[in-house]
Amino acid sequence: MNRIDGRRPDELRPVKLTPDFTRFAEGCCLIEIGSTVVLCTASVEDKVPPHVKEGGWITAEYSMLPRANRQRSPRDISKLKLSGRSAEIQRLIGRSLRSAADLNALGERTFTIDCDVLQGDGGTRTASVTGGFLALALACRRLVERGELERMPLKSFVSGISAGIVEDEPLLDLCYAEDSRAMVDMNCVMTAEGQIIELQATGEGRPYTKEEQQALLALCEKGNRELCRVLQQYVTL
Repeated sequence: MNRIDGRRPDELRPVKLTPDFTRFAEGCCLIEIGSTVVLCTASVEDKVPPHVKEGGWITAEYSMLPRANRQRSPRDISKLKLSGRSAEIQRLIGRSLRSAADLNALGERTFTIDCDVLQGDGGTRTASVTGGFLALALACRRLVERGELERMPLKSFVSGISAGIVEDEPLLDLCYAEDSRAMVDMNCVMTAEGQIIELQATGEGRPYTKEEQQALLALCEKGNRELCRVLQQYVTL
């Protein structure tokens, strides 16, 4: 099939990372993947939640601005509770980033990664993982430079990407127009070494075969490998 933007089936949308986009956070990154734009900031507090008995903690919050999409959506605060979608996504981001870190090396600190979607065009959760990782890494590097951390506590680069089956063809990095027509949708978070952290695959329009699953996974592996190479241009571990 011919993709809307003329990309090959295995081609990412253009990726742009802007570190230190805002002034005050310990780590910050604006990530643009195609027309999806997410502001990711990392804030550090010298305390941990009560359930953490040793080392530090990494958590995340996720939200979309009311006009991040084609129609205005109410803020979660207007409903006096977090939407189920936002809660699911921020748990995904937190799990993904914790898997990349030696939590004991963080000391008794909590790193909160805020991911605010300024513009959504598909793949906001995976863009948040990728941008959130860079914000976290930049915050860790700043603490190392200040002498507050002995070493970088991150074990590997981590990124996320989506893939899906549209008109029976596996495609990498779906934009909204493709995602809205996808029969099968997959979100994948991986390390730079190709290890899987999180794999979410759903037959939304029809069931899918093991062969199709492996085809989608191969696309995600390629996309995550390319994203990790981009991340490596901005920070070293």
